[in-house]
Amino acid sequence: MPPSTLLLVASFSKSEERACSLMGEPEEPQLFKTGDIILGGIFSFHSSWRTVESSYMHRPLPLQCISLNFRAFQFAQSMLFAIEEINNSTDLLPGIKLGYKMYDVCGSLARAVRVALSLINGNEETATMSEEPCSGSVPAIIGVTSSSPCMAVSTVIGPFHTPMVSHFATCACLSNKVKYPSFLRTIPSDYYQSRALAQMVKHFGWTWVGAIRTNDDYGNNGMATFIEIATQLGICLEYSLPFFRTDSPEQKQKIIDTIKGSSSKVIIGFLSHMDMDVLIEEFAHHNLTGFQWIGTESWISDSQTAIAKGNYILEGSIGLAIRKAHVTGLREFMLDVKPLNFSGNKLFTEFWETAFGCIFHHNKQTGENLEQCTGFEDLTEIKNSFHDMSLMPIFNNVYKAVYAVAHTLHQILGCGDMCSNTIASDPQVILQHLKKIRFKTKEGEEVYFNENGDPAAKYDIINWQPKKDGSVEFVTIGLYDASLPEDKQLHLDNLTLTWANNSKQVPISVCSGTCTLGTRKVLQKGKPVCCYDCIPCAEGEVSNTTDSITCVKCHPEFWSNERRDECEKKETEFLSYTEIMGTILTVSSLLGACLTATVAFIFFRHRNTPIVKANNSELSFLLLFSLTLCFLCSLTFIGRPSDWSCMLRHTAFGITFVLCISCVLGKTLAVLMAFKATLPGSNLMKWFGPRRQRIVVLAFTFIQVVICIVWLIANPPYPFKNLRHFKDKIILECALGSPIGFWAVLGYIGLLALLCFILAFLARKLPDNFNEAKFITFSMLIFCAVWMTFIPAYVSSPGKFSVAVEIFAILASSFGLLFCIFIPKCYIILLKPERNTKKNMMDKKS
Repeated sequence: MPPSTLLLVASFSKSEERACSLMGEPEEPQLFKTGDIILGGIFSFHSSWRTVESSYMHRPLPLQCISLNFRAFQFAQSMLFAIEEINNSTDLLPGIKLGYKMYDVCGSLARAVRVALSLINGNEETATMSEEPCSGSVPAIIGVTSSSPCMAVSTVIGPFHTPMVSHFATCACLSNKVKYPSFLRTIPSDYYQSRALAQMVKHFGWTWVGAIRTNDDYGNNGMATFIEIATQLGICLEYSLPFFRTDSPEQKQKIIDTIKGSSSKVIIGFLSHMDMDVLIEEFAHHNLTGFQWIGTESWISDSQTAIAKGNYILEGSIGLAIRKAHVTGLREFMLDVKPLNFSGNKLFTEFWETAFGCIFHHNKQTGENLEQCTGFEDLTEIKNSFHDMSLMPIFNNVYKAVYAVAHTLHQILGCGDMCSNTIASDPQVILQHLKKIRFKTKEGEEVYFNENGDPAAKYDIINWQPKKDGSVEFVTIGLYDASLPEDKQLHLDNLTLTWANNSKQVPISVCSGTCTLGTRKVLQKGKPVCCYDCIPCAEGEVSNTTDSITCVKCHPEFWSNERRDECEKKETEFLSYTEIMGTILTVSSLLGACLTATVAFIFFRHRNTPIVKANNSELSFLLLFSLTLCFLCSLTFIGRPSDWSCMLRHTAFGITFVLCISCVLGKTLAVLMAFKATLPGSNLMKWFGPRRQRIVVLAFTFIQVVICIVWLIANPPYPFKNLRHFKDKIILECALGSPIGFWAVLGYIGLLALLCFILAFLARKLPDNFNEAKFITFSMLIFCAVWMTFIPAYVSSPGKFSVAVEIFAILASSFGLLFCIFIPKCYIILLKPERNTKKNMMDKKS
């Protein structure tokens, strides 16, 4: 019957009295009992109705309800139990008897709205249009069972402010007090359930999951909240599929194909118990096993789902259930259904016939061969879903809803020892008091509503574990309490869990595996953020956490190890005495110094011989001394650079080499002057005697000393960590400080060497039996060649090799001077003493 038939039509009598008359037949309650105050109840005693084709020629017939629903009978029994307790109580509503009107909506939204209007307008066939509410209206409605009917009913009765308290409607949307101002409930909102599910998925490390939801307000709104929270927690959904038990085979096949092609191993089942029963049968038909199911309170603790066809599909499921509850005496009362015979004879008859599979004699035969009911059958001797008490927490919700209304009425009526038989009929007053009610049940459970009309959100965490007989046991493995701080809301006990396929290992469901240390995540193009590749960190970068999204650059003095998970201090490199190259250069330096000392010793022993005395023996000894310093100064280039070694190495090298070349230059000038002095009338030797030779040497050396002092004062060399040449090494070297100072020192040495070479070259053919200028020319040629080669080699050599090149240049040029100038003289002194005579030295050759 469409809701439009519920409209009241105004008519006016001759006396102008305004009245309303009901269109259509009045709705009769399925269960009814009179009382001083009547409470309304809306349940689906039948789960469906028979479809009738309408001819549009006459008024549609009332719904023909089919498929008796034992669960609704249990809800109704819970309401009756609470009412009976209150009526027998002397503390709550003393002197007042509560009655009830319970309607069957058969799962129809339209019928739910129709019976709700019947409850709030009294269901009279005519009513006076006055400002007073209808005399037969109920103070509150208990029900409806699911979210979508609750939304429809609450939208209609909201403007009338009649409270409706639901025991099983969980949609978070019903917390909207603007749209549903008179709705309250004794079951937590799905807002908290969705958050709890997301936290639980995160706890087990599942970041890649699928979801199937009931295609109604319950499933769609609950899944929307879950996706929002899951996204914040880094969880991705591979798919989110809507499903309803009446879907076509093609739609069901689409779901099956999607899941077969998926890679996630965890499925969030935000489904009603009826949809789940149909879905697992479909899964069983296609043998879709091995998935870890995460369930909601609608089916996770439903014993009928646990014995439904294909229940093995849900093996190892975990999920949230309304907290376990116990109501003393409810089980016994529920199984004693005979009192229903007095309040709803027709419904009781149908219940009895369905429960025992018999038929009363006054009913017509249906063609089936059924036994006759006697009415004395024992309900305790049969086993069906009516005996199942697994939904005791939901029965408790119905019980609490009735008591909440009763406590509200007790306050409004100002009950003491007795209550007035009249009730303040303003629904808005009842609603406001009901929102603020707070009491404890006889079991000690505190009942109250928050500002959204919701109770405190607490859930048991349930795990399906198989028993030896093959049945399923709902094992409580933890608790979720939304009133606690967020990091303490989810608590899991240290129990052994059973997972899908009866496994004891937590299943893995990720799009991409954990990125290990030393790698970073790179998102895969076109995929959710949970799908990524693990890329090794680049050289010099590390990641020391798993699933890192970035790699961190090491400090310049550190470098990444092979695993790229830790920065290690870079290896420091410098020319050391202990390494082979450093040892060879050290030995060469000391050898050169020893050879020079040996030559000096030979010269000293034969200092009175002509070959030593010729050409200023004083300069020869000074040259040998400077050569010894040249050999030894190369040692300052070996070892770890320090402030003093950096300043000493270049300045010592520069000064000793200038001293050395100055001596060579003095000797060259002495040779030239000696031969020029033999010309008639020449007195050159008077002006370039030994004293002036010493002045020349000191003057040239002093200039270099000044250059070095200016360099050291202005911007001296200093130890420097070179991080550029090698990525994984630190080159310890001496920075030049002022490049101008360095190249000025080298340039000055080169200038003197070039001058010396030119003068020696000019004197090479002077007639003499022993012309020293020839040997000086060779030595300067070697010196210039070495240092001309040194410059490009020095610039292009990395790290310690540049230091080795400089040492090699110093040693090579020093050995060149030593060998070219002094070895020939030593040869004559030691091996050809007959040539070491003044006569031989003075003889001239053309």
